[in-house]
Amino acid sequence: MTLLKPVSAERLPDLLKRMPKAELHMHIEGSLEPELMFALAARNGLSVPYADVQALRRAYVFGNLQEFLDVYHEGTLVLCTEQDFYDMAWAYLQRAAADHVLHTEIFFDTQTHTGHGVSADVVINGLHRACLDAQGQLGVSASLILCFLRHLSEAEAFEALEQATPHLDKLVGVGLASSELGHPPEKFTRVFANARVLGLHLVAHAGEEGPPAYIWSALDALKVERIDHGVQAMKDPALVERLAKDQIPLTVCPLSNLKLRVFPTLATHNLGQMLDAGLVATVNSDDPAYFGGYINENFTQTFAALQLGAQHGYQLASNSFEASFIDKTAKLALQHRLDEFFETFE
Repeated sequence: MTLLKPVSAERLPDLLKRMPKAELHMHIEGSLEPELMFALAARNGLSVPYADVQALRRAYVFGNLQEFLDVYHEGTLVLCTEQDFYDMAWAYLQRAAADHVLHTEIFFDTQTHTGHGVSADVVINGLHRACLDAQGQLGVSASLILCFLRHLSEAEAFEALEQATPHLDKLVGVGLASSELGHPPEKFTRVFANARVLGLHLVAHAGEEGPPAYIWSALDALKVERIDHGVQAMKDPALVERLAKDQIPLTVCPLSNLKLRVFPTLATHNLGQMLDAGLVATVNSDDPAYFGGYINENFTQTFAALQLGAQHGYQLASNSFEASFIDKTAKLALQHRLDEFFETFE
């Protein structure tokens, strides 16, 4: 699409915030804001190992992915009941609606919670109920993607898939998350093959801290349809050529990359280079409560740092709909809303 009129630099942030979009890379446990964490702890008679909300926020300084995961794990301990998972998801979905997200595909895992004695049924039912309510009350369609934790064994991933099997109608896909380095995708080849037989879509985190080789493995061993992160792909010209040729979507999370020091500054991020190379990049928030911003902050801060323009915004939003797992008719409807927005934006 060619823009019908130019958009000034002053108006660009408003356009980015208001344009229709989808979010495809957001871990629901990573949306647990400190205020809600303390509220859930109080409701469940638990304590949080920080004096108050401010002390917890001060702990959100991470040198790498593992340091983040250690703090993140503490937060999950307050999630005990189906209502806890509902409340956490509902808080995110309200924020997504305010950010003009029309569709979201939410990552979650059961292994963290079953490790605390919470059943997979409790986790999935609470999240799914919030997704149903979001469609009716917020006009946001929401789907769930079960992530396997890659630092755990393949056998444990098989167990998680088995526990989720009674809830297949509530899931759209499976993914691969947690510590990337030292845990290549091929470790989970068989469990992904099983998930594919069950009719689930396949995605995987690859090429965030891990090398381009992990992206190759995710594509060839796991046969994923989408790569989560994927920023290291730009180091491998042959991989870039393949991703562009096959139009494999990449769910990029700029503020997460900054917070975890994948890039030293947003101005050095390669999102613009990805778009220039013809890659199907999208913008997402990853773990917004911990990384300093939901999807609109990711758009506005990254665009300011990289001096991207309205045409890039349109392309990224369009990519987000095309990369989603909704059906073709729904994609066309969302694309129409995006086109209409750009045509009428003042």
